[in-house]
Amino acid sequence: MGFLSRLFGGKKETSTEEIQIVSRKPVGKFRVEKTFKILGKETLIGKVENGIIYPGYKLRGKEVAVIYKIEKERKTVDFAIDGDTVALILEGDLKAKPGEVLEIYQS
Repeated sequence: MGFLSRLFGGKKETSTEEIQIVSRKPVGKFRVEKTFKILGKETLIGKVENGIIYPGYKLRGKEVAVIYKIEKERKTVDFAIDGDTVALILEGDLKAKPGEVLEIYQS
């Protein structure tokens, strides 16, 4: 769809691209304690059970989502390690529930 069509009300493009996991072995696990929707993004609060988490990694439960940002004590951090309690802001809708353990995969 061209620029002018989008500008003047043509059909909106929708992304039907699914998130896929390429790596076969998970690099860690994350236990969900709470879930929120903040500004349309699913946010999970929980504890890193094992491994290391970076933004851009993928979480897998019933669905798959990409980690957009990691926050610890209300500050953005570059990564999270074993034992850290953090908030993960996601791209995509994982539909996780408290108590669920999610697998973490590299991008």
